[in-house]
Amino acid sequence: MDEKYVTIVSGLPRSGTSMMMAMLQAGGLEVLTDEIRKADEDNPRGYFEFERVKQVKEDRSWLPGARGKVVKMISALLDKLPSDHHYKVVFMERNIDEVLASQNQMLVRRGEPTDAVDDDEMRMLFRKHLRQIGEWLEEQSNFDVLYVSYNDTLQRPRENVEKINGFLGGSLDVDQMVAVVDRRLYRQRRSQRSHVGE
Repeated sequence: MDEKYVTIVSGLPRSGTSMMMAMLQAGGLEVLTDEIRKADEDNPRGYFEFERVKQVKEDRSWLPGARGKVVKMISALLDKLPSDHHYKVVFMERNIDEVLASQNQMLVRRGEPTDAVDDDEMRMLFRKHLRQIGEWLEEQSNFDVLYVSYNDTLQRPRENVEKINGFLGGSLDVDQMVAVVDRRLYRQRRSQRSHVGE
């Protein structure tokens, strides 16, 4: 793994970022995680989160140690990263209706309200955010971005893993990454809003 850059798995919440982190770990990348948030029914393989990421605007001292590793970061934080590092971003894309359904079901499991923001409004906000962050990323010379469809990865894992491997230098264990993709976790299709999956 080239230690000159930080690998980031990003996207909307519930867009498949945890699955991608598990794939990259299986492929041989070292993941940067504090394991504070444990695996549960919503993410049976774990969340792969690193809490300090959330304060990246104030605390960037962890970034040098993230070179050569992969860290998970929601897309809303990407533009808070400093320009003096090089980043390779695997940006997960997922059908927005599935994202919303997955988020709502996770809130139900936690006993939290699901009607704080109307789905139509949230859908509009997500689309606006994705458009804005996509335009911003295009303008950044220190970011390389590969967009990966969660839905397509479940259908054609090897084809997508090959693209990811090429993007990240070609030294990942493709077979191990493909083995992580489990369509049984794909339970939040647009026509099935009563189950959850990432």
